[in-house]
Amino acid sequence: MASVASGRSGEKPYSVRAPDWFYDWVATVDHKKIGILYLVTTGIFFLIGGIEAMLMRIQLAQPNMKFLSPEAYNAVFTMHGTTMVFLVVMPLLLGFANYFVPLQIGARDMAFPRLNALSYWLLLFGGLLLYFSFVAGSVPDIGWFAYAPLTERPYAMSNAVDYWTVGLLVTGFGTIATGVNLIVTVVKLRAPGMTPRRIPVFTWMSVINSLIIIGAIPSLTAAQIMLLFDRQFNTAFFDASRGGSAVLWQHLFWFFGHPEVYIMVLPAFGMLSEIIPVFARKPIFGYSFLVASGAAIAFLSFLVWAHHMFTTGLGTWGNAFFGAASMLIAIPTGVKIFNWLGTIWGGQIHFTTAMKFCLAFLALFTMGGVTGVQFAMFPLDWQVTDSYYIVAHFHYVLFGGSFFAVMGAIYYWFPKIAGKLLDERLGTWNFWTLFVGFNLTFFPMHILGLMGMPRRVYTYQDKPGWGDINLLETFGTGIMAISVLILLWNIVASLMHGRDAGDNPWDAWTLEWATTSPPPEYNFARTPVVGSARPLYDVETRNWDLFPPEETHQAHAAGMFVSRMPTPQLGVLVFISSEVVFFGGLLSAYIDYHAKSNHPGPHELDVLRTGIFSIALFASSGTLYIAERHLGKRDNAGFRRWMLITIALGAIFIAGQIWEYATLAGEGTTLSVNLFTSTFFTLTGFHGFHVIVGLCALAVVTWLSFTGDVTHERDVPIRSVAVYWHFVDAVWVVLFSTIYLWTALF
Repeated sequence: MASVASGRSGEKPYSVRAPDWFYDWVATVDHKKIGILYLVTTGIFFLIGGIEAMLMRIQLAQPNMKFLSPEAYNAVFTMHGTTMVFLVVMPLLLGFANYFVPLQIGARDMAFPRLNALSYWLLLFGGLLLYFSFVAGSVPDIGWFAYAPLTERPYAMSNAVDYWTVGLLVTGFGTIATGVNLIVTVVKLRAPGMTPRRIPVFTWMSVINSLIIIGAIPSLTAAQIMLLFDRQFNTAFFDASRGGSAVLWQHLFWFFGHPEVYIMVLPAFGMLSEIIPVFARKPIFGYSFLVASGAAIAFLSFLVWAHHMFTTGLGTWGNAFFGAASMLIAIPTGVKIFNWLGTIWGGQIHFTTAMKFCLAFLALFTMGGVTGVQFAMFPLDWQVTDSYYIVAHFHYVLFGGSFFAVMGAIYYWFPKIAGKLLDERLGTWNFWTLFVGFNLTFFPMHILGLMGMPRRVYTYQDKPGWGDINLLETFGTGIMAISVLILLWNIVASLMHGRDAGDNPWDAWTLEWATTSPPPEYNFARTPVVGSARPLYDVETRNWDLFPPEETHQAHAAGMFVSRMPTPQLGVLVFISSEVVFFGGLLSAYIDYHAKSNHPGPHELDVLRTGIFSIALFASSGTLYIAERHLGKRDNAGFRRWMLITIALGAIFIAGQIWEYATLAGEGTTLSVNLFTSTFFTLTGFHGFHVIVGLCALAVVTWLSFTGDVTHERDVPIRSVAVYWHFVDAVWVVLFSTIYLWTALF
């Protein structure tokens, strides 16, 4: 930004502009700088969330404390949980993936650099919007889970819930975009010779994590959209007084919420799998089982969401299924523990700070996992649910697990990022203060939970032992705060006066250590060739040439499976898979609610009229296919003609939908009348929005064909748009069959 100020009469104006480094960071599309922006931003949010935790622990240090009012405690409690889940742990792990995945696979950047930058700015904007609620005087006080009906009017009349909803919607869009980017990057941009069995485990876990993101976050998005509509447009999705269901919120939220646990822990598994082999001087034990167990966890994570809902009355069969699934998911998780122990066994262990944090992870995460398996036994879950036993469990999994792994990753990868070594003496102090402080804070919570202390309370009575245990926990948080200060001092001091790290201070084996520290903007001057899962080990022991001539690249690439689908087209395909989950969430509400409203109801719909303009939309997929065929035959005129026909058919569908909406509105059938109208207009309206987006994309591609930017040789834009358009048509096949034909036939 530049500003101009005038001096005295006759003097030339002078210009003031921000320094170049400011533009470099704000406008960057370099995955490494974006990764650093993620790490710094989440670090700041971590400090804010930590301060909120300290405020809660001071309030709970003794019985009947009045340090915080009930309203202030609820707000701090909500913002702490929301911050740590959505603004710290998840984006922090994505920040490491942003920085290191392209380096580990020998790529020069992410597949979509601009989308990568947008993902970061969406995170920052969403986080700032969430915290703007403090300035606006409407701080969310609903818990990070935002259970209905507490989030409905009149129970929450301020804009606090709206800040929470919109802020997390924005960050969710950025997270989904990052997930798409990581998947496409690894599929398309791997170095020659990097077959699936040679991909580093951290990269594998980041890809699997991205698949969970694609499958889980849209469920929360659908729930948040419904909640926002309830509050702003008087719909009735979660309003029990009008027939809505608060339990539906729980189903949609926890369908996201339990896979979210693995979104926050799978990349941490990958970090351990990179660090432990290096400091044990052994290859990872059971590489294939380790990766396969990560995939199994991803699959099973979508089958266990309702174990968070055992007390809602699922019934015997529901409880039995989700209890069994919760026990089953412990198997692939336990496999990983044995993989890491097998790697350590018989190794030449170097007890660096990074290794100490990894060893602590094994103990703490295992403890959290054991208590998690206990919750699969629903009679026990009934006894300890909403007690401090639950709080202890998930902090041992996420703090003792994910955060300890992140601490190990900081000490392991900081030399690559900064070119400086962190001080190991300060690192030891950092480790022990965090380890002691963590266990003093969270282990006694198991005891408190079994003694009956409920969670989410701002104060408590002076019952025997409760005050002493809570005081011990508060003391533990103080020790953890000291540990964080030691880490910050270590980072600052090392950046200013630390020893130079060199390119590979740990004598590690993966490709990020094959370039300089810090890496140049282009990562690698020449694309490396990979001969095993430990390419740098091959260089040392087999005299392997990591940067051979171009013909060698081609020979190694020939033996790899790399999708021939163009990168943008693959990106669109991955993205629309997340849209399937989003529409699935909205459709589940319609199926549950459509028959619960007498008038107006689904029988008021004009099936014949809708069927006519639906034929136009269905036909548009055929005309688009014909247009692609003409382009393939180098018949540009035929391509443009059929593209214009496709656009016209899509416009007919939108016009028909507007006609239907206007007719229903004239009859008094609007969005907020009852459950049927709420679900009908929301579901069809979002589909209509997707059609309009598709029409805009088709119009742009058609216009580009007139300028010569879309031709037979340059057909990637039309392929990408075609994938999206066919998806939109397929969604309408499902919606028309469910909303209109189902009603007409049954």
